[in-house]
Formats: sequence, structure tokens, C-alpha cells
Amino acid sequence: MSAPPAQASPPSPSPPPAPPSSSPAMFGSCWSCRLLSGSALILSAGYVYQAARRTMRHGGPTSMGTVAQIVFASGLAAWGMVVIMDPVGKATKKTKDP
Repeated sequence: MSAPPAQASPPSPSPPPAPPSSSPAMFGSCWSCRLLSGSALILSAGYVYQAARRTMRHGGPTSMGTVAQIVFASGLAAWGMVVIMDPVGKATKKTKDP
């Protein structure tokens, strides 16, 4: 008679997936990346602000939509400055070494 068939070994489990990268590591120390994306945000804020100002300059009423555009533009500009300055990780707690 023939030998009994060998049992197949169970498949080995695959390794766990790598954790997603954190947002501070997105730009890392890439100065040109931060400068390009931050300046793009600031320029888009200028465009949104100019669109709101154009409406008011032509004698249009200052509506809630115009105010919302100006507030949104200031938020974009602030976001652009934060991206360029990269304050994340710069503020460390100073501890006294023993």
C-alpha cells in the first residue's frame, strides 16, 4: 500500500500592516514642501478675500455670505502660516536633568 498523504501545514499568518504615518511626519524637514503648500494656502486665501472685497467695492451689500468668505479667507491664511512655520513638535517641555 501507499503511504498516507502528508497533512498540509496551515498557511502562515501575514504580518500586521504598518501603522499609518502621522501628520507631523508628512512634511518632516522638507522645507520646500512646507513653503510650497503654505504659500499656496496663503495665495488661495488672498483670492477668496479679493472675491469678497470685489463684491463690496462694486457697491454690493455686505451680506452674511461676504462675511463668511472673509472669515474663511482668514482661516486659510492662518493655516498657510502654520504650515510654513511648522510649530508642531517645536514646543517641548523643559525638564531639569538630575
